[in-house]
Amino acid sequence: VIGSGAMGSGIAQVAAAAGYQVKLFDTRQGAVEKAIADIRAVYVKLMEKGRMTQQAAAAASDRLHDMASLRDVADAAIVIEAIVENLDVKRMLFADLEGIVGDECILATNTSSISVTAIAARLRRPERLVGMHFFNPVPLMALVEVISGLATSKEVAGTVYATAEAWGKNPVHASS
Repeated sequence: VIGSGAMGSGIAQVAAAAGYQVKLFDTRQGAVEKAIADIRAVYVKLMEKGRMTQQAAAAASDRLHDMASLRDVADAAIVIEAIVENLDVKRMLFADLEGIVGDECILATNTSSISVTAIAARLRRPERLVGMHFFNPVPLMALVEVISGLATSKEVAGTVYATAEAWGKNPVHASS
C-alpha cells in the first residue's frame, strides 16, 4: 500500500486482518511507523471488545511491515496507491512502479475522482492498472468499486474483485 493516510492505513488494516502480508510506504517521514502503531492499537481495541481474538490481533499485527524505499515493493502481487488526488503525481508513481514490480503485479489506484484510463494512459502495460476504490472509513465501509479503465484486462479486474471479497468487502464493477 502506497500512502499511509486515512485511506492507505485503512486498506492496510483490512488486508492484514484478512490474512494478507502488507507492506506500507509513505514519503512523509514517520508516517508509516505512526500508521502501523495506530492500526495495531485498533486491533487491541477490537480484541478488548471481543471482535477479534488475541491470536488474530497478534497475527494481523505481524503481517504489517514498513518499507524503507519504494523498491521494497518489488515482490508484490498487488500494489494499491492511496496518495494525493493529482493526476501527474499518480502517473509518476505508477511509472516508477512499472520499473520496480514484476510483470504480473497488479497496480491499483484508490482514486475517487481521477479517470483510471487517464492514469494508465502513459504506462507500458496499462492493462494491469485498475481502480480499487474503498470508502472512508475503510474498515467500516463494505463497498469497494472495482473500476476498469479502457485498457484494464478482465483478468485484472476479476482478481481485484476476488481480493476485495476475500478481505470481507462487497465489490461492484464500474468503468471509467
